[in-house]
Amino acid sequence: MKQLASIAITVCATLASAQNLSVKWEELTAADFQQAMQKAQDTCVLPFGIIEKHGPHLPLGTDLINVRYASVHGAQQEYAIVFPEYYFGQIFEAKHEPGTMAYSAKMQLELLQETTDEMGRNGCKKIVIVNGHGGNNHLLPFFAQAQMVTPHDYVVYVFNRGAYPPGRPPMKDKVDSHAGESETAHVMVSRPDLVHQDRVKTESGADQNRLNLPAGVYTGIWWYARFPDHYAGDGSEANTALGEFDMKAWSDSVAGAIRAIKADQVSPRLQNEFYEGSRQPIRTKQ
Repeated sequence: MKQLASIAITVCATLASAQNLSVKWEELTAADFQQAMQKAQDTCVLPFGIIEKHGPHLPLGTDLINVRYASVHGAQQEYAIVFPEYYFGQIFEAKHEPGTMAYSAKMQLELLQETTDEMGRNGCKKIVIVNGHGGNNHLLPFFAQAQMVTPHDYVVYVFNRGAYPPGRPPMKDKVDSHAGESETAHVMVSRPDLVHQDRVKTESGADQNRLNLPAGVYTGIWWYARFPDHYAGDGSEANTALGEFDMKAWSDSVAGAIRAIKADQVSPRLQNEFYEGSRQPIRTKQ
């Protein structure tokens, strides 16, 4: 009887521990990590931010702070393990601004590959890269596509926040692209102590529109031509109500993505089928 009671106590303690597991990778012990991976169904989230200027009033880590906030709160709704802060992305357009960390394109891709490989080696079979920075909009789909080159025993998914649901508070800022009304409002929720509204008017976020090129023509200097101070919009219009609405919507959408990805059995199967076919394409039925 004593032995049964001891087993029951152990089981209860294990269940209680599993229920209280942090979603943050860095906060788990090694033993907790094993439990967490089971609870997460081998699904891990990689929040991808950047280090760059955000107008005169927001922190350099704005994208990093906001995307991890949304990822953590999303994973708390639909359990997944959230990787620590990651900011090794594309931000060449801000190299002229203090504090910017702009790694080479080669380093960006190699480090991200090594990171997902290590996540996979530790049991993450589904890796959800949650993008929190517009400069990664081309980098991340390319990285996901590049996973077709070499067989992996994990699948990479890239998630970009979509449109906001109905009921969003009205916006005043017509530009609202970078450190503007909405992004300022988001930091008012994720890290209100880092918002310096007393500085918001010391620079202009107006579009300078210094290029005159036809539609369909792209050049890398386009952002600098429009917003050389790395500020696009008017952060003075921000308010907490907008921030709370947006950050909840973002967190909810992350939870929804995690839920759908956990249930996805097709991508892993097709990826393995593709890898097998790519080894001997001469045998692929035509």
